[in-house]
This record gives sequence, C-alpha cells and structure tokens, in this order.
Amino acid sequence: MTTNAAFVSRYDLRVELVRDVLKENTELSDDACQALAVRLLHTMDAVPERMR
Repeated sequence: MTTNAAFVSRYDLRVELVRDVLKENTELSDDACQALAVRLLHTMDAVPERMR
C-alpha cells in the first residue's frame, strides 16, 4: 500500500489563511481574495523585522 502525501509549503499555508480571512470578511471573489492575500504577504515579508 502506498500513500502520496502532497507537500504544502508554509508560504502556501499562510496564503490560504489570509485568503480565508478575506473571504469571510469581505464580498470579494475567490480570485480577488487570492491575489490580495499574495500581495499582502509579499508586502508584510518586505517590511524589516525590527519594524514588525
């Protein structure tokens, strides 16, 4: 018996978390939430650590 475990990166998990929060609290489409989640995480990652 073999199992195929799909790898999911931490980044993808973060995007999914932000996307789900946006979907619950806005009326944006799924595609818009996904795109906004990616942009938000990119922006947050670009902020220097000492400023976070």
